[in-house]
Amino acid sequence: MHVYLGVDIGTSGSKGVLVDARGRVLARADRAHETAQPLPGHVEHDAEAVWWGDFVAVVRELLPALDDGTELAGLGVSGIGPTLLPADGNGRPLRPAILYGVDTRAGTEIDELNAELGEDAILARAGTPLSSQAVGPKWRWLARHEPEVFDRTEMFLMCSSYLVHRLTGEYVLDHHSASQCDPMYDLAAADWAPDWAERTAPGITLPRLLWPTEVAGRVSAAAAAATGLPEGLPVTAGTVDAWAEATSAGVTGAGEVMVMYGTTMFLIEVIDRPHPHPAMWTTRGVVPGSFTLAAGMATSGAITNWLRDLTGEGFTGLVAEAAEVPPGSGGLLLLPYFAGERTPLFDPDARGVLAGLTTGHTRGEVYRAALEGIAHGVRHNLEVMRSAGGGTKRLVAVGGGVQGGLWTRIVTDVTGVPQDVPEQTVGAALGDAWLAAVATGAEPRLRDWNPVARTVEPDPVAREVYDRFHPHYRSLYTATRETAHFLADERRRSYRA
Repeated sequence: MHVYLGVDIGTSGSKGVLVDARGRVLARADRAHETAQPLPGHVEHDAEAVWWGDFVAVVRELLPALDDGTELAGLGVSGIGPTLLPADGNGRPLRPAILYGVDTRAGTEIDELNAELGEDAILARAGTPLSSQAVGPKWRWLARHEPEVFDRTEMFLMCSSYLVHRLTGEYVLDHHSASQCDPMYDLAAADWAPDWAERTAPGITLPRLLWPTEVAGRVSAAAAAATGLPEGLPVTAGTVDAWAEATSAGVTGAGEVMVMYGTTMFLIEVIDRPHPHPAMWTTRGVVPGSFTLAAGMATSGAITNWLRDLTGEGFTGLVAEAAEVPPGSGGLLLLPYFAGERTPLFDPDARGVLAGLTTGHTRGEVYRAALEGIAHGVRHNLEVMRSAGGGTKRLVAVGGGVQGGLWTRIVTDVTGVPQDVPEQTVGAALGDAWLAAVATGAEPRLRDWNPVARTVEPDPVAREVYDRFHPHYRSLYTATRETAHFLADERRRSYRA
């Protein structure tokens, strides 16, 4: 019996699964890790310790689940992205990896590239406006602030492509990940934009492009010795974790939207053709020729983690208390912009706001207000996605935040859209295993691998409450923006001092 291995490296943890040809999860492994924030707006991972270290640990935990009747037939990988990891000619990292949109260091470089290339031209060619999510401005930041690293850089790696290189020696990147390297990728041509790439990251040799459904190479002898994997095992090209997770949930048809409940909230909608919009990301998809419309909030589960640490109460207690609070959180409204905001604001200096607070409010009300604020952010993004040509025909909820049901219930009530919850919520690792099966010639059906377990329907009474709150959510950002920007600058000053 053929078995497929999927491994995903996330923002705060890594997961792996062994899956048989029918989609049954035979074994899974999880591993937590830390994310470094050396300066305000700087968010990084140590690729050797976090990415490779987690990968090896997860694989070695899973391999004993194989028995004499199974054959490991393929490996798929994914990871956080888009990320920027400069490496030497042997693929050795030259500094910690600069993470995706939560890292906001390259604001000046965004402004410069917009001025040089033109915002409209970037949107038309790359499909996405420049923001903290884009890799291109971070290349320019690196050249300016760490020229000694830039001058030594010979390879450009992301999380998944770093793993692929360590495993196979191949220097590749998948088309989806490349399409988030704005302004270095031409969306319509499905290829690098050589003129803009050279202007953005001069002298850098860019990786060969593949689709996530293609085999990039095979496990080398050295990688086999380090991991315990069989030498010669096929390895896919890999991709960004959120897109692998959308695949795992069966989000493959036009108008279907994945809502990923994690450290950050992420939404991906499959579309028939690109609809570049200044407040969204338009990218290549996982399957050759496909496109997606994407949105991402900078902080979601990170806020609930912060409240857990701040209050000293575990999630079980906080969720139980919040579940007893009626919609509206006793007159509280939270803006979840604790690390700036990505879509649809593209404002790295947006900040969190808790409005309506009194000494009479309880811990449970504050926790519920956080969940409701994130849900209003999801609604805001869905509204913009519709204006960008999306259809929002179906929502599928995935990620660790679906456990317990309160968060998904609140998002459904705030948005007014039902959510399907798949049977398997192991996430991107399951999508990686499915992509490995496809890449190695199997024809697995996602509906068999991960059927819908339940559907959360909106409560009309709660929806009426949230409909009253939502216009105030939208206006609260505008009303507090100037103050938030002042405070963000003051925080930077305090660190510089």
